[in-house]
Amino acid sequence: MAEAQLFVSQDEFTCSVCLKTLNNLVSFPCGHNFCLKCITYCWDQNQMCSCSQCRHTFTTRPELNRYTMLNEVIKKFKRTRLSPPLSQSYAGPGDVECDFCTGKKFRAVKSCLTCMASYCQTHLQPHYEGDALKHHNLVDPDENLKEKLCGKHQKILEMFCKTDEMCICLKCALNEHKNHEMVELKTEREAKQKQLGVTLRGIKRRLESKEKKLKEMNRAMEQMKISVKQKMEEHDKSFTALIQCVEEAHKKLTERIREQEKREMQKAEGVMEQLEKEIEELKKREAELNELSETKDHLHLLKTFSSHCVLPADGDSLNFIVTADISSEDLLKELSGLKKSLEKISQWDIMTRTPPGREAPIFTLQPPEPQSREEFLQCKSVNSWCLSSFHFQYLRP
Repeated sequence: MAEAQLFVSQDEFTCSVCLKTLNNLVSFPCGHNFCLKCITYCWDQNQMCSCSQCRHTFTTRPELNRYTMLNEVIKKFKRTRLSPPLSQSYAGPGDVECDFCTGKKFRAVKSCLTCMASYCQTHLQPHYEGDALKHHNLVDPDENLKEKLCGKHQKILEMFCKTDEMCICLKCALNEHKNHEMVELKTEREAKQKQLGVTLRGIKRRLESKEKKLKEMNRAMEQMKISVKQKMEEHDKSFTALIQCVEEAHKKLTERIREQEKREMQKAEGVMEQLEKEIEELKKREAELNELSETKDHLHLLKTFSSHCVLPADGDSLNFIVTADISSEDLLKELSGLKKSLEKISQWDIMTRTPPGREAPIFTLQPPEPQSREEFLQCKSVNSWCLSSFHFQYLRP
């Protein structure tokens, strides 16, 4: 835990003069620390004695305090920085590997654009301690360092050719792109960044517009669902009333036919009963006449002949005619027209129209355009029937 803490606070052990880890640390009265060799060299070059960090000036060379224990801590800190990384520093999925580790590679902490290589904490130390390497361009670990090299000259891409719209190296700038308009990558990045900002603002405005439109569409869909539900309830109510009206008409018509049948049947039964009585009486008279015709008594035949030979009075039963067929031609014609009207309604189209003063269109049910005079008259009859049916629906008790 102590070594981890030293690693995190390594800047506190850096000399502000040589920018290296403190060597033979000495402390000023102002509290700042330097290498003994560095501060001695600075004072030898100047007449005034001052702190290189806070610029505090001393009239005479102050007494420098030496801390033996702190120097030991710094030595331990140096050994910690040069010791192999901990196991958790090994490169894992998505990490950039150190180019100089052998065997199992450690995770790179920096990439050098000058050396075109990536380094773990151990192999990076020469870039902090060596005078020749400390001015190299260190960046965050990058696994695509080869993309930063010119494919032709294998030099780092440092310039941007505005004429050819491509990144180039310094050798390209002196040869193939000579006399072209060229700028540094940073300059071109700033220009492209401004263009990117304009594009992003345009996208943001368009995104806001699209999101606003989407919200409006969601509200319109919700309103349409509510409207469709209301219209469906109205249509269900209208057609339910129409079905009830048809059922009621069917019921009443059936009752009237049954009542007429009952009356005709009663009349027919009365006539049949009368006919049966007359038949019985005629059979009785026939038997009497047959008996009279066979008698041997001349006197008896002559005395009863007048009363037996007169036919009984004939009733009105022969004038009654039973109606065996009920004409329903007019009814079937009306029902056929009603059926055709309903079939026409089922073929109505959904039309879109925008009433004055409204931005959004509305949908309406309309009959198809008639293609002939007959269809026009049928369409007119359908509309009039619909009006009459709805009028009947809402005005009946």
